[in-house]
Amino acid sequence: MKHIKPGRGPSMMGGVTGIFMICIGIVWTIAASKASPFFALFGLFWTGIAIVSTIYQFKNATGKHRYSAFDITDDAEEPDPLNQRFHPEKHTASHEGGSAFCPYCGAQVDEAYQFCNKCGRELP
Repeated sequence: MKHIKPGRGPSMMGGVTGIFMICIGIVWTIAASKASPFFALFGLFWTGIAIVSTIYQFKNATGKHRYSAFDITDDAEEPDPLNQRFHPEKHTASHEGGSAFCPYCGAQVDEAYQFCNKCGRELP
């Protein structure tokens, strides 16, 4: 069975591309400053837009409340590793709280979880 879950991949790729574009803008600005001030201003403009875009993309990729491009996943796939890295409180079992079972696959899950850590389906 396929599941649809919020994805982080497009934003992370946009952030990495943004770093590349910042580097191009810096090189362009340095090279153009020797030729013409107009071309150097274009390089500064390019670099500024790339910096703003890169910050937005990385914030969107790592943020809790983000714009979601959607990933379609299979039951057998692992959970999103970026969710585990940036929001570990949702993915580590708590021995203090109670535990329950997923009604779809039967896996034991912490009651604080919103999604099953085995099948990825949203818990009721």
